[in-house]
Amino acid sequence: MENNVLSYLDAIVKKVPNKTAYANEKEGYTFLQVYEQSRSIGTLIHKKKIYKKPVVVFMEKHPKTIIAFLGVIAAGCFYVPIDDEMPKSRIDRILNNCKPDLIICDESTKEKAKKLPFQGEICLYDEMIKTKEDADVLRWIRQKALDTDPIYIVFTSGSTGVPKGVAACHRSVIDYIEQLSEVLQFQEDTVFANQTPLYFDACLKEIYPVLKFGAAMYLVPKNLFLFPVKLVEFLNEYKINTICWVVSALTMLSAFGTFQIVKPKYLRTVAFGSEVFPIKQFRIWRETLPEVSFTNLYGPTEGTGMCCYYHVERPLEENEAIPIGRPFQNTEILLLDRENKPSEEGEICIRGTSVTLGYYNDPEKTAEVFVQNPLNTAYPEIIYRTGDIGRYNDYGELVFVSRKDNQIKHMGHRIELGEIEANVSQIAEIKLCACIYEEEKGKIVLYYVGEIAEKDVILQLKYKLPRYMMPNHVMQLEEMPFTANGKMDRVLLKNKYKGEKKYGRSET
Repeated sequence: MENNVLSYLDAIVKKVPNKTAYANEKEGYTFLQVYEQSRSIGTLIHKKKIYKKPVVVFMEKHPKTIIAFLGVIAAGCFYVPIDDEMPKSRIDRILNNCKPDLIICDESTKEKAKKLPFQGEICLYDEMIKTKEDADVLRWIRQKALDTDPIYIVFTSGSTGVPKGVAACHRSVIDYIEQLSEVLQFQEDTVFANQTPLYFDACLKEIYPVLKFGAAMYLVPKNLFLFPVKLVEFLNEYKINTICWVVSALTMLSAFGTFQIVKPKYLRTVAFGSEVFPIKQFRIWRETLPEVSFTNLYGPTEGTGMCCYYHVERPLEENEAIPIGRPFQNTEILLLDRENKPSEEGEICIRGTSVTLGYYNDPEKTAEVFVQNPLNTAYPEIIYRTGDIGRYNDYGELVFVSRKDNQIKHMGHRIELGEIEANVSQIAEIKLCACIYEEEKGKIVLYYVGEIAEKDVILQLKYKLPRYMMPNHVMQLEEMPFTANGKMDRVLLKNKYKGEKKYGRSET
């Protein structure tokens, strides 16, 4: 039985040592290079007497970064990825929380690393890999390892703006990779295109299946997401057949007419998640690539990446949200109402191996959402409360309704902002949209990108929405702001509204 993710690497390096595992547009690293360099890093970390502790990896997005992660694991430690695009205040909070003894950096980050509020040692990746591996030490570390040992800490702030370090263990990650691989049918000839930054857990979907199957992963340059045609050309150049991207990255291609110029020639698997995929945009993808398998994935970082899936096979109605379907094997979804009783519509709670260890060095926040299963009073059993509302549709499929904090009380009515967005997305000229709620003034604010006047958006919505759901302000943008992970940046939109006050030219 596998109890360590490096078991994948141990096995695959014997089968395809010279095949490229991880690459960008400039260089690639074979499985043998990944194996040897990660073991050198693991050996050096052990020599520094760092064991079962967090090790920060502060490097640019590069195949070397992934190898550094694996090197930290080889040392019996757990990696904490940070990136130069993070705000300094966020990095400072992460370092203060983890208090690492070691930071691994590269040439692009070493000077910046020296300026961080950090008392430990800074090591350069290119120097670390010169260390001669100590096979006996690495074997001893592995023999002592348990599958409940942490593998990483990924910091997520969610709606609070304060970073929380989610600690996940080997057992959760292995179970996730096994289930995801079966659902999406990964295999040796799978070629991934990575979209997300490496300091998010979303990259798990690519990093570890590459090791399991001897597949390949290409890191997509961030700037290409500003140039949709060049992005598709990148996919074609490297014969990418599998993408697991956030919805915003996909809609950027479909909403701006990219497929009329160039189409992804090799795609066979498209998985998406993190946001609701507007049906209008999804249909463009499906009509453009009718032979491709499309799968909606759902899951929070606290649930080890993704925990539910839905293969889109049946026709979907114009006003229908794509279901999140069913949980992976070895995972159960509970829908609980405000009294912690099972409900047809309620908070999505996760039970099973996918539930992570909690928030690192934050027992108070951990206790708020990693709680005893209220349906089980016989023995200790931790579930994770996601803060998401879900329900089952007429097909028996699980459907995401909204975030608890996206459900507002307005004019005496309980409203889902996602329902407003779904109706706005049906307007032909709308490419992207996002709704926020300004609590202090009790205003629903709609932002959109599209070739239609604000007053015309309001006119069309009057035929779609009851009066109490109509946006109070409608604002047209040239482009939608996105977070580093590719999601719509609703926090920035809220701040934008507060800062501009009467910027909204249309009010109902």
